[in-house]
Amino acid sequence: MAVNSTTIDLPSIDLGTILDSILILIFAYILNRIITFILTWLSENVGIYRINVKMVIPLLKYSIYIIAIYYILNDVLNLSSEHLIVFGGLLGAGIGFGLKDLFADVVGGIVITLEKPYQIGDKIKIRDNYGEVSDIGIRATKIITFDDDLVSIPNFLIFSESVASANSGNPEMMKVIDIYIDHDSDTELAIKILKEALITSKYVFISKKRPYTVLIKDHPYYKCLRAKAYVNDLRYEFEFESDVTRRTLNEFSKNSIKTPKLNIISGEGG
Repeated sequence: MAVNSTTIDLPSIDLGTILDSILILIFAYILNRIITFILTWLSENVGIYRINVKMVIPLLKYSIYIIAIYYILNDVLNLSSEHLIVFGGLLGAGIGFGLKDLFADVVGGIVITLEKPYQIGDKIKIRDNYGEVSDIGIRATKIITFDDDLVSIPNFLIFSESVASANSGNPEMMKVIDIYIDHDSDTELAIKILKEALITSKYVFISKKRPYTVLIKDHPYYKCLRAKAYVNDLRYEFEFESDVTRRTLNEFSKNSIKTPKLNIISGEGG
């Protein structure tokens, strides 16, 4: 009994074809770098729309690479639908034999770009890393921490780790400032001083949708004053905290409002 077999002749790939494919990928990379530079520069000059401009960057980057790959497969290699099926099978085998993590990173980057759990310019926390998202790449997300460290986080973690976004695409963000006072200090005066320092800070953002509040929590050996307010630009969150804390403590000193010793606070926490 004869068995019919069908063979698919793949197009020949010579040195010229390989060079053309490499040049296309290099062009796509350079184009991405140029677009990223221009949009990043533009975002720093449009005020409150800074994050809106930056959120376009990862979408354009993925679009350019997808177009480049499609052009290579369709126009350079002249692959037919049957060839694409074979190519897909080879790609699947490659993923199974060692490219799984890379593929997961690429898919994770696409999910991040489309669903936007965070975007460029956001302040996020993932695992023990907290900082501003500076880039969402093909393989990893890069964030800049408070210590000015550049941390690369694999994109596939979006499928297994929780991500906290402090601003969710908005230029302003909530900041919580805790200040401790001695249990016998004048609480009402302390709250008044903290409120004044909060609402007069040059970094604060107050509106109907972005109100501020000051709360108090009583502990056995001290009291905690907690101020919640929005900083007008998330890049100044620590300057905002420092400004409010410094001016509040200066007024505390003038009005004989004492702060508890550090070992009392840390000792109670333990």
